[in-house]
Amino acid sequence: MNNILVIGAGGVSSVTVHKMAGLPDTFNNITLASRTLKKCKNIQTSVKNKFNIDINITELDADNVNDTVNLIKKINPFLVLNLALPYQDLNIMDACLITNTHYIDTANYEPKDEAKFEYKWQWDYKTRFEEKGLMALLGSGFDPGVTNVYTAYTKKHLLDNIDTLDILDCNDGDHGHPFATNFNPEINIREITSDSKHWENKEWKIGPALKNKISFEFPEIGHKNMYLMYHEELESLTKHFPEIQRARFWMTFGDSYLNHLEVLKNVGMTSINPIKYKGINIVPLQFLKNVLPDPGSLGKRTKGRTCIGTIITGTKDKSEKTFYTYNICDHEKCYKELGSQAISYTTGVPAMIGAMLMINKIWFKPGVWNIEQFDPDPFMDLLNKHGLPSKTIELNNKLNF
Repeated sequence: MNNILVIGAGGVSSVTVHKMAGLPDTFNNITLASRTLKKCKNIQTSVKNKFNIDINITELDADNVNDTVNLIKKINPFLVLNLALPYQDLNIMDACLITNTHYIDTANYEPKDEAKFEYKWQWDYKTRFEEKGLMALLGSGFDPGVTNVYTAYTKKHLLDNIDTLDILDCNDGDHGHPFATNFNPEINIREITSDSKHWENKEWKIGPALKNKISFEFPEIGHKNMYLMYHEELESLTKHFPEIQRARFWMTFGDSYLNHLEVLKNVGMTSINPIKYKGINIVPLQFLKNVLPDPGSLGKRTKGRTCIGTIITGTKDKSEKTFYTYNICDHEKCYKELGSQAISYTTGVPAMIGAMLMINKIWFKPGVWNIEQFDPDPFMDLLNKHGLPSKTIELNNKLNF
């Protein structure tokens, strides 16, 4: 029996669990665990109503390694799918090592007390996973995740060599709120207020956050302002494709969003440094998270589409070529299918696909791996089958910015 333990019960988890429940031959025993049992119950009820499938739910504080170990021993899963907070990655990996259980996640580790994220901490687990014959798959979301697969696919089928890589993430969704984030506000705001960083000429170039702006015409959406920022897949892709001369990540933001963010930053609400309020230490950003709209509530009111993809220039048979591979995802269609907005959908579906490939032993090798280190073809095929079809076009010229 293919037991799987899913930790975390946010919007991404809801999509992933629903997609798993629709494939009972692969995922025939699902346990969902979260600190907030009510969220698990809501997903459990929705899955039952949609698929007439019963999933198990339980309460879990994933910060506590012993509690996670005890739960894993109780249900004996083949795989733990970590959809909790990035702060908890290492604790959950420790629990998997203790219990001899395979591991997968969608976002890399970051410490609570520092707005910094990198793969080093998780890569350091490689030998321990290898020695136990266990596999850990890192970053099986969209970006990171699908964008890594797009890069590997382009290298395998379209180019002999990659010179430049640009990852473009556009969300043209409108939820009607003055200010809200499309996934966990604490993680989202920490990420976008960090310094920008990109790879060029074999070194990292660091700049101010949200200052380098380019207007780009996205397929089926039109012109949008996108901003240079750092994203974790740049770290692994430049390591595993060392010929890359320049790698950048761009994300779109509207003026209203950036104005709100600037005000919140100026008054200290995006800080992760604790302050004392009525004798209690609170973290301003964690407080802000609790007063902003829950990302899981945005699906029913969000309209528009996302467009996320890679533009890669390199050589093929000694000729320079540029390919744009991307996905268009419609917020309203996602809500109609699973009660989700597209941001959760585009992460939740790849999480399910990564788990499926591991369970079916299509992607399976002891150690700690990033998603681009495996054959991209099975993943690309499953994206097309499960709601995230991709399109590749050849551009006439490489990017001029």
